[in-house]
Amino acid sequence: MRCPFCAAEDTKVIDSRLASEGDQVRRRRECLTCSERYTTYETAELHMPKIVKSSGVREPFEEEKLRSGIVRALEKRPVDTEIIEDAINRIKHKIRSTGEREVPSRSLGEWVINELRELDQVAYVRFASVYRSFEDINEFREEIDRLQREPTPELKKHQMSLLVNEDKK
Repeated sequence: MRCPFCAAEDTKVIDSRLASEGDQVRRRRECLTCSERYTTYETAELHMPKIVKSSGVREPFEEEKLRSGIVRALEKRPVDTEIIEDAINRIKHKIRSTGEREVPSRSLGEWVINELRELDQVAYVRFASVYRSFEDINEFREEIDRLQREPTPELKKHQMSLLVNEDKK
């Protein structure tokens, strides 16, 4: 690491600490030539897999495109920005954890729709109508009926499991 003050290559690390919830390492350095001190941050460079569209076209993963789709579905809905960011981070984690170089856009769409189902039912139906290309009002009705048959996310959180082993998962 070159010194930002005198461009010397000889520096020493004085202190290292975890930063940004453990996703970065913060290092205090001292230049051995000019004795100036400065801070550097080290992060893991992770390459996101390419997204394979249904047409076969391969595109780089774009977090901003993911975010805009989710935010558009949640427009004018009472969902905190922090909760949206958590959902985006869970989706990105799923993409990375596949271990594949390419992920079908269909999988990405299903992960988004599952997150939206948990966040807000109106946003879920909005996204599902575009994602699943609803043709008429009956398809909306069927999806709403399916949502009404399932317990709400709030109810799921407070429900006790009927099976003893399920609570431990």
